[in-house]
Amino acid sequence: MKKLLFFAFLMAGAQTAMAEQVTIQTKNTTMVLNVDEGKQPQYVYYGAKLSDYDLQHLQSHGAGRMNAYPAYGMDCPAEAAIAMRHADGNMSTQLVATGQVKHEGMITRIPLKDTVYPVTVNLCYMPRPEVDMIEVWTEIENGEAKPVTLTQFASICLPIRRGNVWLSHLYGSWGNEARLCEEPITPGEKVIKNKDGVRNSHTDHAEVMFSLDGKGQENHGDVIGAALCYSGNFQLKVETDDTDYHYFFAGINPDNSEYHLKKGEIFSTPKVALSFSKCGLSGVSRNFHKWGRTYMLAHGDKERKILLNSWEGVYFDINQQGMDQMMGDIASMGGELFVMDDGWFGDKYPRKTDNSSLGDWVVDKNKLPEGIEGLLRDAKKHGIKFGIWIEPEMSNTVSELYEQHPDWIVKAPKRDAVLGRGGTQVVLDMANPKVQDFVFSIVDNLMTKYPEIDYIKWDANMAIMNHGSQYLNMADQSHLYIEYHRGFQKTCERIRDKYPDLTIQACASGGGRANWGVLPWFDEFWVSDNTDALQRIYMQWGTSYFFPAIAQASHISATPNHTVFRTTAMKYRIDVAMSGRLGMEIQPKNMSDDEKALCRQAIKEYKQIRPIVQFGDIYRLVSPYDKQGLASLMYVDEAKSKSVFFWWKTESFQNEHLPRVKMAGLDPGKMYRIHELNRIDKNPMDVEGKSFSGAYLMNHGLEMPYRNEPADWSKKNDWSSRVLLLEAE
Repeated sequence: MKKLLFFAFLMAGAQTAMAEQVTIQTKNTTMVLNVDEGKQPQYVYYGAKLSDYDLQHLQSHGAGRMNAYPAYGMDCPAEAAIAMRHADGNMSTQLVATGQVKHEGMITRIPLKDTVYPVTVNLCYMPRPEVDMIEVWTEIENGEAKPVTLTQFASICLPIRRGNVWLSHLYGSWGNEARLCEEPITPGEKVIKNKDGVRNSHTDHAEVMFSLDGKGQENHGDVIGAALCYSGNFQLKVETDDTDYHYFFAGINPDNSEYHLKKGEIFSTPKVALSFSKCGLSGVSRNFHKWGRTYMLAHGDKERKILLNSWEGVYFDINQQGMDQMMGDIASMGGELFVMDDGWFGDKYPRKTDNSSLGDWVVDKNKLPEGIEGLLRDAKKHGIKFGIWIEPEMSNTVSELYEQHPDWIVKAPKRDAVLGRGGTQVVLDMANPKVQDFVFSIVDNLMTKYPEIDYIKWDANMAIMNHGSQYLNMADQSHLYIEYHRGFQKTCERIRDKYPDLTIQACASGGGRANWGVLPWFDEFWVSDNTDALQRIYMQWGTSYFFPAIAQASHISATPNHTVFRTTAMKYRIDVAMSGRLGMEIQPKNMSDDEKALCRQAIKEYKQIRPIVQFGDIYRLVSPYDKQGLASLMYVDEAKSKSVFFWWKTESFQNEHLPRVKMAGLDPGKMYRIHELNRIDKNPMDVEGKSFSGAYLMNHGLEMPYRNEPADWSKKNDWSSRVLLLEAE
């Protein structure tokens, strides 16, 4: 018998004549479920693609629970994906298949029904074949005469065969987002969650990878990746008990969010995107990047502009002359866009610091006497585009908006509001349709008056710090977290329907909204307010697990860095920023002529490699988390004719010994000519202009000089880095 390909995990239930085998396929993967009328659907297999023969001869499973969507009450000792309190108070639910699997275009729906109550659940599966992704979600419908209360509502339950399984996930905080954690899965429960209410990717991310052959390797080994596509509070759990399986659950965080499902109402859970690869962690990342650019990210097929943002250059010190100067400077260096950040608005309460004016989106005429019109005129004069910062979901108690609409803010009933940034910031209640209209109007008014605005930086600098909606009735206060994000989604959809070509960045105190629940309406996200090049290597490394370079705003900033006060070389800062969507976060008039010249050259060269970085396949090579003194990755275009190789030192010692880095993703039969970008050495590297076979570069690699020398004394530094362009001959 042909050897079975159970590379991801083997799960099976003995097939009977009554069971329907539901097979969901992508280019390189297969998912199989057995659906037997009157029983719970059973997972059979998910992993590398199976042949027709193997599909017909799947082995029965070991000791484990294979239920596709376990319900609470009839198997209480085990973890459940769904739990509810029926209208009569019964807390048990028993879901079984109806025997009528529906195939509607690309979507497969497996209908389930409760054996006693008129409650139904559709298990939904939609493959994206060419990018090896399967999107999974559920639809819960109440047919009872009175509301049922949902207390648990995961989007997916996925059994994963025990073995030497490791979990990779992202954690962090403000200024230190997307840190990578890799750990073996041990007995008990692992919970990853967020309860911010507004932003959900500062402290933890809603994406994970499972390495099935031990600690994850970048370019080989079997890996499952999962991403919950939701902008609000989430909960991921891995339950490991006395069976042969780990059980992975993902969905909206149910904490303080019980949902009262009315008769006839359908509750759709957020999608979970699942991918499997035999090519390691980077293999799963490549799948997520392609899926994201193709199906999720706004304008995922369009190159991003090189911009200068004003924040670290001037902070709140906005004025017409200063903006004109910055526009002229970025234009002279080859930039394409200028973004004016916080501090441009407010009439009765001018925005001078962070403690006033949010909500009052009118130009401060004292700062900008010629208004937005004057800024657009200056941008046109310099031959660049113009963008602007807003924080539309927020207000300050010191604002005309708050004075007029104190009932619009999120606030616990009968209690004073908890105040955030500046001691005055509050969150507007996006559950309220009037607030949704107001937030839409902020963008609509700007774009109606100033249609030449090219870019909006959308910020969100506060969590929900007090639970309560002045819009929702008292019986439905537990709906706050869910309704906030429904309102946010409706508003974003309205904006995109009217302004499909507008570029919008998701900024939320830095990287607080780096998630696939937000990005369908946004073009990119701000990875972190921390622009220090060394720390950005770590943060952008973790971010790249699930998000493509085109979505990662990565800026060259001043030194000492404004967050960690580290001083790094301009070249190093450039070389790190070029691995994402290149931009600048600096006051150009404070730069030396040499620094401007180097940036001018870097921008010119980035334009050459932009298609490779923003649309190419990522291959992570040496992780900074492995503490080998360096980090390295590369991007390769689809034709394997061009590649960009990044190499950054992360430590500097005398008599240090760094590993030689083997490349990946190249065509072994092609010859690649080497050209170094951003060179500051007086003499070129010994490989400059020479050609090497793809096989040699992948099996052997190239020696990188440990320091940028010989160089002018003023350019010597301890933060050496290299960027190589490889072009097939």
